[in-house]
Amino acid sequence: MNVVADNYKLIKSYNLDFGTVEIYSKFAIGIIKDGVDLTLENISDLATVADVHFREQDFGYISLRKNSYAINPALYNYIKELSNLKSVAIVSDKEIFKHNFKIEKYFYGKEMALFKNVKSAVEWTIDTIEAN
Repeated sequence: MNVVADNYKLIKSYNLDFGTVEIYSKFAIGIIKDGVDLTLENISDLATVADVHFREQDFGYISLRKNSYAINPALYNYIKELSNLKSVAIVSDKEIFKHNFKIEKYFYGKEMALFKNVKSAVEWTIDTIEAN
């Protein structure tokens, strides 16, 4: 996948049952497969990957919303417990994700923003991490 190859070094890529996650030095980028209904187990898998790579440092998560999938907003209660996860960026230009974003942001309660492109999301993520 290597979404941001030109500017940032890809450390590792994971192909999980429910999607793909790329790890960079200060952030992770995830693409969830079409039709997936994210569960607490999936979120736990993502948290485990994050712990392996970001245990001692702050990081951000960038969600590339290329596919249609479901996330129960209540799962954000678990996600926000990851103390070193400082921001979540969502990248999409689809109208449905704009509506969902408002709901997700309410439940997450920490730094979260919606972007139309990966470059802007990465820049915001890094700025947010460095500001903390």
